[in-house]
Amino acid sequence: MRRLAAVCLTLLLGACAGAVSEPWRGAEAGWTPVAAEIRAVGLGIPGGVRLAPGVRFAGGIQIVAPRGGPLHGLSDLKLADGDMIAVTDAGHLVRGRLAFDPRGRLAGLSDLRLRGLTAEDGGAFSTKSDGDAESLAITEVGDLVVGFEQTPRLWSYGRLDALRDRPAPLATPPVAPGNDGLEALAAGPGGLRAAAESGGVWDCAVRCIEVSPAPATPPAISDWRITGMDRDPASDGWFVVERLYREPFDMRARLRRMDASGVLGPVLATLSLPSTTDNFEGIAAMAGTAGTRLYIVSDDNDNPRQRTLLLAFDVEARR
Repeated sequence: MRRLAAVCLTLLLGACAGAVSEPWRGAEAGWTPVAAEIRAVGLGIPGGVRLAPGVRFAGGIQIVAPRGGPLHGLSDLKLADGDMIAVTDAGHLVRGRLAFDPRGRLAGLSDLRLRGLTAEDGGAFSTKSDGDAESLAITEVGDLVVGFEQTPRLWSYGRLDALRDRPAPLATPPVAPGNDGLEALAAGPGGLRAAAESGGVWDCAVRCIEVSPAPATPPAISDWRITGMDRDPASDGWFVVERLYREPFDMRARLRRMDASGVLGPVLATLSLPSTTDNFEGIAAMAGTAGTRLYIVSDDNDNPRQRTLLLAFDVEARR
């Protein structure tokens, strides 16, 4: 989120030099190629990473883009046809092809392209806050749904292979406007599940039904907050990523399960200093041969002291 103070991570956690992403050479209407350097990253200095039994790190990359450009502020991601689909808090949609090493670990990203999301009238957003896209879902029929935070709303842009300029408004949870609002979104059987950073979980179809109420006192930014969510492909539950920030440098992330009733399970992974960590806001889950592959992405706020990281973790199937 933009109000987060600068976090001096790159001074502590350097990444190896990488390679420029292979340019996208497609011809889909509305998409523009975007350049970036892709660097391999690991979990960094030991001591700040805790993985539960059955969870293992499965590779990571850093996306390095020119300052001031549109390839910053990635706030959520999902997967489609082997591609990463992400939204930014400046109202852009980003797509790229994931690449893997011979062991199946995340090793690269190519064919990067970008397009602007649009307002209800089909035009550009009038202000950056209007286009503050913080969450993303791809429904069972392939529709792309985007959640906006500053002015809470869920909009469907239609099928990913035929996006429409005029989004269709959907039922939206009763979340207060502002920077602590609608933050996490995922598609499930029969509809969508949404969560607010200030607390509260809803299942939305024709209307939104409260699953878990927001606490009377919203969690502070120095408390754990849900920032991303995706469906567990192996059960009727969900996976979430949470974030905690305490000034001046203490940025942490962790992964957990959420059950159908909105109750959070034990921590699966925790990332904190002095190891690799950042402002993780998005998560995607994909079924694997022996469990579930999770991807998490960080929002660098276009801040030179932060990084856009994409990390992968494999979670063994529950027995």
